[in-house]
Amino acid sequence: MNIKLYITFSFLFAPFFFLCGQTKKDTLSFRVVSYNVENLFDCRHDTLKNDYEFLPDAVRHWNYTKYKKKLDNIARTITAAGGWTPPALVALCEVENDSVLRDLTQHSVLREAGYRYVMTNSPDQRGIDVALLYQRDRFKLISYQGIPIPHTSGKKKFRPTRDILHVYGMLLNHDTLDVFVVHLPSRSGGAKESEPYRLHAARQLKAAADSVYLHRYHPQILIMGDFNDYPDNASVSKIVSAEAPPQNKNSLQPQRFYHLLARKAATQKGFGSYKYQGEWGLLDHIIVSGTLLQPDADFCTCESKADIFRPSFLLTDDKKYGDVKPFRTYYGMKYQDGYSDHLPVWADFRLIY
Repeated sequence: MNIKLYITFSFLFAPFFFLCGQTKKDTLSFRVVSYNVENLFDCRHDTLKNDYEFLPDAVRHWNYTKYKKKLDNIARTITAAGGWTPPALVALCEVENDSVLRDLTQHSVLREAGYRYVMTNSPDQRGIDVALLYQRDRFKLISYQGIPIPHTSGKKKFRPTRDILHVYGMLLNHDTLDVFVVHLPSRSGGAKESEPYRLHAARQLKAAADSVYLHRYHPQILIMGDFNDYPDNASVSKIVSAEAPPQNKNSLQPQRFYHLLARKAATQKGFGSYKYQGEWGLLDHIIVSGTLLQPDADFCTCESKADIFRPSFLLTDDKKYGDVKPFRTYYGMKYQDGYSDHLPVWADFRLIY
């Protein structure tokens, strides 16, 4: 080759070869939200489900107008919890069926967000389930399944309850994320008396999450939902073994679970997503694998990037105990056009892609 031609060729195409060896990276804020929406029922009876309380001719006089307003209230909350940008993932508890999720995502003020959803189909006697909304441009669904809670364990029998939703998807950087959405059995009958139900369900969650560690090359696990227990209760602290992230980053263990809100719940007075007899407590949780707390990872978070979402429109005066409380749809049997008895919790992740 002529030396002049070679030099000219090299000069013209050098930038091309240089760029081929480089990858342009961008950074995205990836917000997740967990929200118990409190009794999102439609106005129709589901066969074999005890949803009679939320029918037009029942004691609550639940009708289409109230249902539509409830959808818009939830949609407004989700949008606001994302900082007026729809969150990438939203875990929902207490949704009745596929119809209410279709109405929420397509026939409410949330319709412009373009959410898709997956949900469980559980044997819960009231017919309530858990679901995950996801933004398709930020989370590509690969698979999902409902993990049932066995009705028996040894000689013990347990009442039917919500399945655990396990969702597996891909992020923009081609990493994968396993998401578990849970709604553990309620405290009906007393916290101590009902605890065995929650411990039983928590064991199924732990077994499923542990299996991810065994089958993923780079496991990244996110657990969200209403545990009906506090961070220091056994279902969270002993069964799932979720604790506050270590303040010394050298102590971080990739294959342990860490609770992003546990330290705030333990140290900040009045910190909680739910108020019971005048006391705030954290029933709604965001738990992550240690792999998601490594600051040099392409997808990571930290406890300072997680909190409770409590704008004034989700609160109302607590006339009995003082201060404020969550603004519910009903106060007893009185309709008050509120939102939920829970406040949403959220966490921000940094995604480099």
